[in-house]
Amino acid sequence: MTGDWLDLTIADVADVIGGGTPSTKDPTNFDGDVPWLTPKDLSGTHERYVERGSRNISRKGLASSSARLLPTRAVLLSTRAPIGYVALARNPVSTNQGIRSLIVRDDHDPEFIYYWLRSNIEELERHSSGSTFKELSGSALKAIRIQLPARKSEQTAVAAILAALDDKIELNRRMSETLEAMARALFQAWFVDFEPVRAKMDGRWQRGQSLPGLPAHLYDLFPDRLVDSELGEIPEGWEVVPLADQFAAVKGVSYKGSGLGDSGMPLHNLNSIKEGGGYKHDGIKFYAGEYAERHLVRPGDVIVANTEQGHDRLLIGYAAIVPRLFGNQGITSHHIYRLRRRHNATLTSAYLCYLLNSPRMHGTVSGYANGTTVNMLPIDGVQLPLLVCPPQPLVATFDSLASNVEQRSEAVVAESRVLTGLRDLLLPKLISGELRVQDATHFTEIAVGEQADNPRRLR
Repeated sequence: MTGDWLDLTIADVADVIGGGTPSTKDPTNFDGDVPWLTPKDLSGTHERYVERGSRNISRKGLASSSARLLPTRAVLLSTRAPIGYVALARNPVSTNQGIRSLIVRDDHDPEFIYYWLRSNIEELERHSSGSTFKELSGSALKAIRIQLPARKSEQTAVAAILAALDDKIELNRRMSETLEAMARALFQAWFVDFEPVRAKMDGRWQRGQSLPGLPAHLYDLFPDRLVDSELGEIPEGWEVVPLADQFAAVKGVSYKGSGLGDSGMPLHNLNSIKEGGGYKHDGIKFYAGEYAERHLVRPGDVIVANTEQGHDRLLIGYAAIVPRLFGNQGITSHHIYRLRRRHNATLTSAYLCYLLNSPRMHGTVSGYANGTTVNMLPIDGVQLPLLVCPPQPLVATFDSLASNVEQRSEAVVAESRVLTGLRDLLLPKLISGELRVQDATHFTEIAVGEQADNPRRLR
């Protein structure tokens, strides 16, 4: 370690506060103005600072339970089922009993404590107990020993390096979501709501004019009236065809767990598709077992989830485009359909992906699903539905916009992968004092600078 470090207990640096749940028999205890978090709210991807969970409680509910209103910058730690989800409160919040919170004393930095907890999950679990499920009790948490710099300014400097990386990773995530949302909104307006056609019919869009999402040069690509079809009103001159006329669907490989590992073919699987659609990069697996040529996928192919536990249809029927990030070739699992353009197709993968993720089309596709405990989508669900085919020049225009979004999103994903690896490397070394702050700062600046110059270089 460098400098003066202290060996203390959690109780020496923070007050440990438990949470509580108001009686669910009284509905007035809920839906108030007090943010109330459970361990589930701290699971998955979230910012370092959280504002609220999925539910609020009322002031009455807060007063009637053992929950407390926690101050800003309280450190929130899940201590049962599971142990180790952690966040900081951006504003006053309350929690249930699955979370114990640390109100850090003024002579220590809450963000340093937050990162120390993130770096010491195994230590937290070692102090837990229980047969049915593990729980870290308040007394056990207080007794855990923590080593940290004696000076608060040094704690803050350590936390600042890690926070800068986390902030950049979070900024990239938001940027990707914003780009995706913009492309979805544009697709919905052009190809589902037919807003440009309606604008022409209503006289709101004239040749040479630009409206939001409707540049002037696109005017002649849209007709000026709607006509009846099997799918209801569609733009005049646009065709209605079965999905199978444009894309062929193939189910992925039924793989064996023994073939999974750190090497092999990239395996795009059920965890590769986000709920609501879009590609989930951290869900990739690698498979060294047997597969057939029909199981191969390449960047630009559309993949669709065909399985889901339960019947909420949060995942089944949603689509993503295979990214370039994992190389020129991969395979899909049997929980996935691969949809590839036919040689005479006028639609593109981007068009199909955004169409499948639009609310109306997803309702149609997921309506084919059936099953009891596990919901299954038969291949007819991605072959029989009818879809609207706009003129090829208009499809090409959207495809160009969508491709730009995809390329920019992949660039920030690649950068975030580097930053995440760097953060995970630095976290234990900085928290333990093995690495000096000034050395970590220099290393971080070099790595981020190189990645900005060439997003693909540091994958």
